[in-house]
Amino acid sequence: MKGTRRRATIIGAAAVSVVAGAALLPNWMAGAAVVDDPKVDAKTKATFQRLADAVFTDRTDALVTGKQGNSAKPLTKTFSGGVRMSSGQAHKQDSALSTLDQRKDLLAKLGEKYSKGSTTVTLDATNVKGRTAKAAVTETTTLTYAKVRGNEPKTTGFQAHHELTFTADSHGNWQLTGIKETDTGYLAVNQVANPAANPAVKASPSPTGKATAKASASPTVKASASPTVKASASPTVKASASPTTADTTTPDAPRAATTRPAPANPKSFTGTTYDYKAMAAYAEKYWSTYNTDYPDYNGHGDGGDCTNFVSQSLKAGGWKHVPGYVYDYTKWFGNADIQSDSFVGVNEFSWFAQNSKRVTPLANVYQADIGDVIQMDFDKDGSKDHSMIVTYRSPDGVPYVTYHSTNTFRRSVASLVASYPNAAFYAYRT
Repeated sequence: MKGTRRRATIIGAAAVSVVAGAALLPNWMAGAAVVDDPKVDAKTKATFQRLADAVFTDRTDALVTGKQGNSAKPLTKTFSGGVRMSSGQAHKQDSALSTLDQRKDLLAKLGEKYSKGSTTVTLDATNVKGRTAKAAVTETTTLTYAKVRGNEPKTTGFQAHHELTFTADSHGNWQLTGIKETDTGYLAVNQVANPAANPAVKASPSPTGKATAKASASPTVKASASPTVKASASPTVKASASPTTADTTTPDAPRAATTRPAPANPKSFTGTTYDYKAMAAYAEKYWSTYNTDYPDYNGHGDGGDCTNFVSQSLKAGGWKHVPGYVYDYTKWFGNADIQSDSFVGVNEFSWFAQNSKRVTPLANVYQADIGDVIQMDFDKDGSKDHSMIVTYRSPDGVPYVTYHSTNTFRRSVASLVASYPNAAFYAYRT
């Protein structure tokens, strides 16, 4: 009997130990077995693309018809296909739609509406590591302007790049768990992420006592090892690895008001050496298909390609190179091989443009006309963050800008003011 009781005690104790151990196991071990890392085949990639398309189509619809969009439910709410949004991402999407619904109402107060929108998403690349897949996608959106005043352009459009993160659960089912904008500026009208602000660029004393600029908010182009660089259609550009100590200044441009109606300040298109229509035509030709005669600064840190693109447009309309050192922001030049800081840097461009007397600051952003330049300082820290060029102006006085980072065609100033009410604006008559 003693042996029998002892054996029963051991078995009972073992059973208790197994139960206790099971209680300490993670839920996925206590339940169904975990499947091997799932494969991402062509069908899965296609589903990733369709869900991304649903996400950004819903956001576009929110700008056109409100949060609910054109359907009984947003596309992401009724999506099927083996991939779904996580609860956390679904909450973020709902918040984004609410924000865009409010933006639509604010735009309407400023006299802007969209009659329809079209969004398509292409899958550019997929990178899978274990149970995580990252999908790089390009969103192309066109919005048709409703004829509120009757003289709006036909459409506005943009291309935006995103990285979507998909995570597989214990059963191998994929969920969309994150969306990250990969463009530098976050400046698409249906985006809700805060725009990227560059660190303040301040002037510091040089050894000679003159003011020199610290690093540009845009990428700095190093001079080539060759002492002389040929600049296309301009005099020779001398390159140097050392900053210049020329007698220069860093003038502060006055902020431009964003109220309407703006005081009259018509632009003269006659009696000038510049071709403003050529500036606009260049920008509208290359807003989404880049000119390979120049480098592309997207993905090269803060600043992106916006000022480089504006400089190209101005050059197409008659701005001439001012050769010199790349770091001297009183010089201005750019071609396939070398660019001055003032050609690609947001703040350096402003300093050059004012020092050279090629621009005159405008008191109100709504005074800007074709060929004029508008800049923004998102966080009002004194360092400008983004450059754009006006390519259309409606008869009732609304400028429409075209720009890179994010690639955008004819976006109204009213839309920028509505989307970034806390930003500072600067406008320059060219």
